[in-house]
Amino acid sequence: MMNEQQFKDRTKQLGLQVIRLVEELPKSYTADVLGRQLLRSATSVGANYRAACRGRSSADVLNKLGIVEEETDETLYWLELLAESRLVPAPRLTDLLSDANEVLAMTVASIKTLRVRTSTLVLGSKIQNPKSKIRS
Repeated sequence: MMNEQQFKDRTKQLGLQVIRLVEELPKSYTADVLGRQLLRSATSVGANYRAACRGRSSADVLNKLGIVEEETDETLYWLELLAESRLVPAPRLTDLLSDANEVLAMTVASIKTLRVRTSTLVLGSKIQNPKSKIRS
């Protein structure tokens, strides 16, 4: 399990990898547009995770983690476009795609865990099945 600082480092590394990739893109209008979009979304992942770590409430943290999830998914989209448009050879993106997918999966897992913890606090120590007809 990754701690908060390790995940901050991981999301920053994702941003740095994208910065290096964008610097290597061919000089064309399309590569410039896609590169700017990718750069914006990928660097936003780490920035928003840091903001989530400073959240004032569970709801605030969940909201900011939701932004991390969206920005990571958007990063994956731009990476896929770069590969499928053949602006960047697909093998060059393999590790970056893998890293972004891992960050996305860990973010989603964190959101799910926090939602369960938050609902448990709200409901007391009892975990209730929302589909159940039995109420305590």
